[in-house]
Amino acid sequence: MLTPETILQNRYRIVRQLGQGGMGAVYEAVDERLDSTVALKETLFADERLRKQFEREARLLARMHHPALPRVSDHFSEGEGQFLVMHFIAGDDLAEMSAKRRGPFPAEQVLIWADQLLDALDYLHTQDPQIIHRDIKPQNLKLTPRGQIILLDFGLAKGQASEISRVTTSASIFGYTPNYAPLEQIQGLGTDARSDIYALAATLYHLMTGVKPPDALTRAASIVNGQPDPLKPAHVVNSSVPAGSGAVLRKAMAQNRDQRYASAAEMRRALQGVGSPTTISNRSEANTVLFPAAAPTVAAETRTKARQATVRTGETTVVRRPGVARRKLWMIAAAAVVLLVGGLGGFYAYQKRNNFAKVDDPAINQFSAPAVQSEPTEGQSAAPTESREEAKQVADETREVPAEEKVVRKRENASKQKVADRQQEDRAAAEAADRARAENQSRPEQPAEPEIPNVNAIDAPQPRQPPVTRRAGDVTIRNFPDGTQVIVGPDGSRIIQTPDGRRQVIRPRQRVNRRRFPPRP
Repeated sequence: MLTPETILQNRYRIVRQLGQGGMGAVYEAVDERLDSTVALKETLFADERLRKQFEREARLLARMHHPALPRVSDHFSEGEGQFLVMHFIAGDDLAEMSAKRRGPFPAEQVLIWADQLLDALDYLHTQDPQIIHRDIKPQNLKLTPRGQIILLDFGLAKGQASEISRVTTSASIFGYTPNYAPLEQIQGLGTDARSDIYALAATLYHLMTGVKPPDALTRAASIVNGQPDPLKPAHVVNSSVPAGSGAVLRKAMAQNRDQRYASAAEMRRALQGVGSPTTISNRSEANTVLFPAAAPTVAAETRTKARQATVRTGETTVVRRPGVARRKLWMIAAAAVVLLVGGLGGFYAYQKRNNFAKVDDPAINQFSAPAVQSEPTEGQSAAPTESREEAKQVADETREVPAEEKVVRKRENASKQKVADRQQEDRAAAEAADRARAENQSRPEQPAEPEIPNVNAIDAPQPRQPPVTRRAGDVTIRNFPDGTQVIVGPDGSRIIQTPDGRRQVIRPRQRVNRRRFPPRP
């Protein structure tokens, strides 16, 4: 036994003894170099082979990184003892906490611890070589200030590898705790991963019911004598334990190891199927916060990436309240509806603006191009164009459209019809003008009588000569002295043709910009 203030390796100062067993003791110490508190696990071996095995296992444990396992930072030998330097977890273990409660822990809380511990066992059992703890019990479980369960005391742990002697692999000679050890460990038949599953199930049974399970030898003796198994189901001992959880624990504590769960991952999936815990993946540290049993919620800094039946190293079990997720879903749905309605409204306003932009003022820039371009050539009819326009209009009318779009299209059709009517009137007036011009040219010109100048009236102001007016059917043609010709059609429209060949069409009731007419002589 080491006394307080003892210095080991010129670095570790013993503060007090935390516990003692048949194989050694555990001390609280201070690392003088780093000024931090550590736990020193002392193990006493007389066999040199066991010393070498301890060194191999110490190196193996130093490579372990899991939230539910203590960090091993160093190992050394001094005197007759082999020492492991481990992370110190302050506070009481679960056995002491259970004694203070004088009753079982809430089943929901124990299931959270079970998920964390099974993840740690799956991590240990899948190492190469495999690591078996062999001494899982409430005394070796502690809680961090943040609520993470920690599995302590690897003094009985063994790594199974080909180079390790049969003494440490086939036979379990280092000891055990009767109420939590499986039958094969008590009988010295060798242990494997299923032995840790039995010990963990017995530990969870004790935490859920507040009653230690009967040891494996007592159970075996009862079965051999034809008596019922003294192990009562956990949900029978404590009615608050779910029946499904009690069935999982009973299977994990089967006397025959072949009847237990084959792996920690399989048992973890079975418990998750009963309690449906939610896991958060890709976590390097545990951030579990315990709440009362009525609301077992665990806060986390990161969100879930995927729901998995079996999760890998570094995950933390949480139970989320469904109300929070439901409120978030409603908020997301409401935001999506607002964005959809806003987008549809903006698209409709954009389409409406474009449709109104297409409908100009009824007086459509008639003077921007000569009217001759809109006239059909001889032998050419506008019927095909009109038929295509009518077919398009009928197709547009038969297609179902919203009421607002119907109003816009009706206005467009009315404007197009006005433009077509005016173009037809222009063509009719132009045709009439051409006919009148042809008739005028076919008539023989009368020789003009020579004018005799009036000598007396030379200085008198000359009167303005009136235009010459002729009629050809319903068309009136006026020829002005400056060469300008005005043709008035039957509907009152006028075509003004200047001597330089320019032509302008003026419809009835259309305002005339007289500045564009040539000044009178």
